[in-house]
Amino acid sequence: MSYEEGLSSTITDWLFFNSWWLLLPFIMLLVVAAFIVAFVLLLYMISPLIRMLSHLPPLNLQVTGGSSGIGKSIAMECYRQGAFITLVARDESKLVQVKNEVEKCVINDKQVFDVSKDYGQVESVIKQCQEKLGPVDMLVNCAGTSFSGKFEEVEVERFRSLMEVNYLGSVYPTWAVIAPMKERRMGLIMFVSSQAGQIGLFGYTAYSPSKFALRGLAESLQMEMKPYNIYVMVAYPPDTDTSGLAEENRTKPLEARLISETSGVTQPEQVGNFNISVGPDGYMLSALTCGMSPVTSITEGLQQIVTMGLFRTVALFYLGSFDSIVRRCMIEREQSKAADKRE
Repeated sequence: MSYEEGLSSTITDWLFFNSWWLLLPFIMLLVVAAFIVAFVLLLYMISPLIRMLSHLPPLNLQVTGGSSGIGKSIAMECYRQGAFITLVARDESKLVQVKNEVEKCVINDKQVFDVSKDYGQVESVIKQCQEKLGPVDMLVNCAGTSFSGKFEEVEVERFRSLMEVNYLGSVYPTWAVIAPMKERRMGLIMFVSSQAGQIGLFGYTAYSPSKFALRGLAESLQMEMKPYNIYVMVAYPPDTDTSGLAEENRTKPLEARLISETSGVTQPEQVGNFNISVGPDGYMLSALTCGMSPVTSITEGLQQIVTMGLFRTVALFYLGSFDSIVRRCMIEREQSKAADKRE
């Protein structure tokens, strides 16, 4: 080996050795970050979540929109725990059916289960129920309706009706119970939003804003009510196997259907922290959109801080796939139109 070759080999070995030392801090940082993320995710998986609907003491529970789906499941679970239940919904035949089903879950002869179809007068109904059964301990705002369609194909009236049902339909009953809760210095209010209330999606230009509005209401209300020991929660379920989903699917554009399939369909029984999420996708969305939302524990805040970067990276891939779906459907639709014209 010549002197030049030996010198070159020595320099190469020196650079290789020192490059590892230069990379070592970066590698150690990655390892530590990976351990932290794994630890936080492990805490999330094995630590029992705060379930307000588990092991409830006897209380007076009112559920709006409780004739089916999530509202019905919540009513049945709470009735199994010994609660007094009042359901308010529009469909009288469904209410009678639900009454028969829920009453099978009775655990003592003191429990009361009442229904009311007069949803148009929900404030007066709730006040009447309070006079009959006592003040409301927990209000669950499940009333809502869904619609999916392209913006220019949705009638203007639909935007108004969705905001009235999904947003104001939760404002009115909440307003009716808030004063007695403040007087008693206790209460729990839950709003049922949607994953479409966390992220705007194709085909939900009328629906998403009405569900986004619930988050703004809940966060503002929580800040006002916290000194009175009144707790506010928001649930963000994905597509849930209810009659409302079946109705929504009748008008859902292809793009919206393909995007929705990435989260799957959950059952009403699967639906606490301020943000109640369902499944890994729901947990990721709650962490990504937490913003100035309140936290109920240091662990929850730590989870959001540590996982934010990782979840944002994953979210970019999701958004890229959603854009790809929309673009592909547009191209296929244009090609189909062009083929029809040629024929």
